[in-house]
Amino acid sequence: MLKIAIPNKGALSDHSVALVKEAGYKCSRGGRELVVRDVVNDIEFFYLRPRDIAVYISKGIVDLGITGRDLAIDSSSTYEELLQLNLGNSRFFYAVPKESGMTPDKFEGKRIATSYPTIVKNDLKARGVTAEVIELDGAVEISIELGVADAIADVVESGRTLVEAGLCTVGDPIMNSEAILISRTAATADKDQVKTFIKRLNGILLARQYVVVEYDCPQAVLGAATKLTPGIESPTISPLNEEGWVAVKAMVKQKGINELIDQLADIGAKGIFVSEIKTCRI
Repeated sequence: MLKIAIPNKGALSDHSVALVKEAGYKCSRGGRELVVRDVVNDIEFFYLRPRDIAVYISKGIVDLGITGRDLAIDSSSTYEELLQLNLGNSRFFYAVPKESGMTPDKFEGKRIATSYPTIVKNDLKARGVTAEVIELDGAVEISIELGVADAIADVVESGRTLVEAGLCTVGDPIMNSEAILISRTAATADKDQVKTFIKRLNGILLARQYVVVEYDCPQAVLGAATKLTPGIESPTISPLNEEGWVAVKAMVKQKGINELIDQLADIGAKGIFVSEIKTCRI
């Protein structure tokens, strides 16, 4: 039976469960159970702390796991990244008091608080900077005010929490993170059951990027219309009963769809509507 680890709480858990369910797997918990068995697909889903998933992967206890790239790297575990899931996107920054004038290259001898000590130590080493890394379990923003640290390093999303603490980010992002699917070795992806799982997840991820647009247009502007909606291979074009008119159907990127509709309407297209795609293969 294939063993797959899923984050046990938080937004990453919610997004991961939704993705796996859309891919056709039974993984939802009825309560707070740690294991859910999908008998039909011969899979056991284990709900584990996101920080621990890469550790379980590296020891071969589970076959696959969904976790954040930042958490996987910080665990110092051995793993292979199989698929980027485009979930939980975030950036990792240093932050300092607004008026301090400090930059990462001036951290020599400073104290840096973080919940990601491995990432910070690796970055400081690459910069040739020696500083004290203070490991805290969350809420690192307050550490400067309390006199525990001179700077912090943390995941930044909106940045509102930093502003409220009187801090600002400095330097380029230390790293960009997102949810990833990992395994102990790349060879794991060669197993048929794993191939199917990855294909299904990828199908959902692709479907989220595309929609199907359908419209009627005069034959005279068909060339211009199909330039706007070329489809994956080519659009589907069908004649209409009204002479000189055709129906067009194409798969297009979801991003910018409203602008695309405006452009189609401007050249004379009628009856334009857009449908979501649940899953696909390209």
